[in-house]
Amino acid sequence: MDAPPRGALILVRFVAAGLIGLGCLDSGLYIVDCLVRHQTILPWRAMLELVPFFVGIPLLIKSRVVADWISEILD
Repeated sequence: MDAPPRGALILVRFVAAGLIGLGCLDSGLYIVDCLVRHQTILPWRAMLELVPFFVGIPLLIKSRVVADWISEILD
């Protein structure tokens, strides 16, 4: 594997990991904020905060395909 496809794969995996971390962090902060303020936790709001997580998981699974697609576009 030469440099451009490897770089695209690293970029895709980094973005996917960032989305997964962001989703977990957002949801966790929302739940902790509700617990600290003694508010009810709205399930739809907690799921809405997890949207980046649900985008990052398939992106991480299909990272090779997405990286190949990006390499094809850049060539």
